[in-house]
Amino acid sequence: MKDIVIIGCGITGSLMAYELSKYQLDVAVLEKNNDVALESTGANSAIVHSGHDPKPNTLKARFNLEGNRMFPDLCKELQVDYQQIGAFVVSTSQEESLTLDRLEQQAKERRIPYARLNREDILAEEPHIGDGVTEALSLPTTGIITPWKVTIAAMEEAMENGVALYLNHEVKGIKHIKDGYRIFTIYESFDAKMVINAAGVYADTIAGYLEDVAYQITPRRGEYYILGKLTEPIVNHIIYPVPSSRGKGVLVVPTIHGNVLLGPNSEPISDKEDVSTTDALNEVKKNVIKTVKDIPFQKIIRTFSGLRPTGNTGDFVIEEDENHSNFIHVSCIESPGLTASPAIAKYIKDTFVAQKFQLIKKESYQKRRPDIVCAHLSHKERNQLIQKDSRFGKIICRCEQISEGEIIDVIHRYAGATTIDGVKKRCRPGMGGCQGGFCSPEVLAILARELHKDKQSIEYKGKHTEILPAKAKEAL
Repeated sequence: MKDIVIIGCGITGSLMAYELSKYQLDVAVLEKNNDVALESTGANSAIVHSGHDPKPNTLKARFNLEGNRMFPDLCKELQVDYQQIGAFVVSTSQEESLTLDRLEQQAKERRIPYARLNREDILAEEPHIGDGVTEALSLPTTGIITPWKVTIAAMEEAMENGVALYLNHEVKGIKHIKDGYRIFTIYESFDAKMVINAAGVYADTIAGYLEDVAYQITPRRGEYYILGKLTEPIVNHIIYPVPSSRGKGVLVVPTIHGNVLLGPNSEPISDKEDVSTTDALNEVKKNVIKTVKDIPFQKIIRTFSGLRPTGNTGDFVIEEDENHSNFIHVSCIESPGLTASPAIAKYIKDTFVAQKFQLIKKESYQKRRPDIVCAHLSHKERNQLIQKDSRFGKIICRCEQISEGEIIDVIHRYAGATTIDGVKKRCRPGMGGCQGGFCSPEVLAILARELHKDKQSIEYKGKHTEILPAKAKEAL
């Protein structure tokens, strides 16, 4: 019997696994997909919010603020990128300025650094700000990350320290047994003394295997554009409009790697698998030009959408089930869930796990091996690497200058890549202007060779997304 089974391997599930891997506990993570971070974690605005926005006296407000303060050290520990670039919440009317007044007061009460800027102040830092913008609330502790990289790194280090990850293990049932729970997946069952339900948009489904659940989750789809890398930045900070009941609005977000995100819109839908993009993307363009002008829409290289697990509670649900002891709900984790994730993981450990188990730290805890990123190396360091392994001298992705050696490395790590998208998210081939038009066949061939699989069985992203459905002769 496992001590703890975590259901779901987005950023919250992976950070819980990472936190618990430091202790003498037998932990397993069950994920329905063929990779980690494929759901909400893999398709969002990638912002570490300052904590100015959530309603007072909510879990969102508490864990947003705590998570924001934890992220710089967390990213340093996990050896992943974090940039504290700051944000401007901008006003275009007197009515919106009243909302800025409220947000400024909340920032003050929460001891969040802030400044109120007039139009002249804004233009000095953001020359492309929209003509209608009159003032802004500056929030310098706002940061950006690459959410899936945090998730992958956290899971990699957790596995380095004994946590077991079971991909393609969709949970289909749970029942109470003596001393715990039996979790049924499509392949096998797992017994556990404690279950942590971090299943994103499916958290209500998982909870429903035990009883009628007290909360319901409606997926809220957000769609985005990605701009290719620009010779001159269009913005230097994250630009928010004032928030509304539908969320934080359509944003302009610089990314860690020099792209720009535009979005999201916000649309409640019923299908928990529908991450298509639609004509609603026009709404993104229509709204974003209110806050930032001169956006080079001709530089769009990709569109995507993601689902937010919006609950009917108005807040996160983080609690032990009232009828089933040691069944922990970590549900309805919509925005600012990304920012809150490290604080939620710590809270789960301190509040629920510590109550059930004696937490004894491992004496020989292993840090994950740093990523090999040739672009970050000096010429001397790179030449030394190539002398040891010539594959680091063979460029596969010309847009992002990614070598064969880097691709092989991410395949063979813990929680390693098994799909083309998995390689893309770990070391960036396919993230450039051609979006994999040149390098994808090479990446597919490397995956097949390194995983000892037929090329036809290599998936692009998610289950049943094989690129080569048949060999040429068979097709004819």
